[in-house]
Amino acid sequence: MAKYQKYAEYKDSEIVWMGNVPSHWTSERFKWLLTEKLKTSNCDLPAGSISFGEVVYKNEDNLSPDTKANYQEVLKDEFLINPLNLNYDLKSLRTALSKINVVVSTGYIVLHCNKSLDKKYVRWLLHEFDVSHMKTLGAGVRQTVNFSDIANCYFYLPTNIEQKKIGDFLDNETAKIDTLIAKQEKLIELLKEKRQAVISHAVTKGLNLNAPMKDSGVEWLEEVPEHWKVAPIKRIIHLMEQGKSPECENISATSEQWGVLKTSCVNNGIFHSQQNKALPEHIKPHIQYQVKAGDVLMSRASGSINLIGSVALVPNDVQENLLLSDKIFRIHLTKDCDSRFFTLLMATPYMRTLIERAISGAEGMANNITKTAILDFVSAIPPLKEQVELVDYLTQKIQVFDSLVVKASQAIEVMQERRTALISAAVTGKIDVRDWQHTNQNNEVDVELSA
Repeated sequence: MAKYQKYAEYKDSEIVWMGNVPSHWTSERFKWLLTEKLKTSNCDLPAGSISFGEVVYKNEDNLSPDTKANYQEVLKDEFLINPLNLNYDLKSLRTALSKINVVVSTGYIVLHCNKSLDKKYVRWLLHEFDVSHMKTLGAGVRQTVNFSDIANCYFYLPTNIEQKKIGDFLDNETAKIDTLIAKQEKLIELLKEKRQAVISHAVTKGLNLNAPMKDSGVEWLEEVPEHWKVAPIKRIIHLMEQGKSPECENISATSEQWGVLKTSCVNNGIFHSQQNKALPEHIKPHIQYQVKAGDVLMSRASGSINLIGSVALVPNDVQENLLLSDKIFRIHLTKDCDSRFFTLLMATPYMRTLIERAISGAEGMANNITKTAILDFVSAIPPLKEQVELVDYLTQKIQVFDSLVVKASQAIEVMQERRTALISAAVTGKIDVRDWQHTNQNNEVDVELSA
């Protein structure tokens, strides 16, 4: 924030989330400037909700007419606050200035602000209040606030001219930061797509672009190297086993306890050891299902279809107190298959298509996949030596892609931090934007993004 001027004089606001404020700002309470709107039904409007600081349309597929009839109206330029379960989600932004006309659950708080206030400024004031203070007000098991909790809070208010400047400044500058963040998010998406394309091409077509090809005879697989074997993958699987799922505690195991793996322990090719449930002390662990380094694990059943069929290798530093559940397959491969190659193969779009078809085709087995279905999947299998060469090549490529994704993610994190700091500084008067002019029309960001 060094590039922005400060006010000439400050005073202690005695409000923790505001700190020192410009000396001419006036002490106010939210109840003097905001009023709660009477709950008004309007079934002609679409349903809505708050999503990270924006009022958005809500999917009404599972919303009954009776439920919607009890919803309350929130119109464009009215404020909406989600006061529920503050301790459940500390990341969501729970205040918004609505840009659309919708009806929302009566659990929400709908507010009008005094006509003398600049709505853009109030939007950012409530944003900062939410981020810095509102989450500390909740009471009860669900940590919920009501309007009186908010209404009785103090804050310091700038002049009308400053309100408009602050609102315009933050609208403009955060929009530019958001554009840069969106570009980085798009870059990450493209990098991940390219990463998967490189892997898929290598494990289904090989590395030699001049190798003679043959028709695989398999839908979606098309041509494969002539010397690769096209066969059911049961040719490279020696054994598939699954563990047991006794009634466990709904917490992860400590280092002194046994833990039974959850389906989510295998996700996007990565093994997550913390995804387990503690085995009660009175239940004896089945040692034969202990998970060991180098094991190939596959998710068999899950509430999320995207997780079913996910495969991961257990790393060498795995904790020794984990057990297979009946929702996880442990796959023992033959000596003709490299476990790393198998993991990459099972994550290809071709294999994912087979998995999803097997799930949807299994009557009475929703969100589940069987051993028989997996063993019958047909694929092209290169010789073991070539599998190792493929894995070595892809390991280097994957590292490059992952490094670029990390850099883009770090850039997003820095920009988000700058965005948060900029909002806080402007709303609480740590920077003086009275002389700011909306001159940057080329969408260049007006904040320092270097560390």
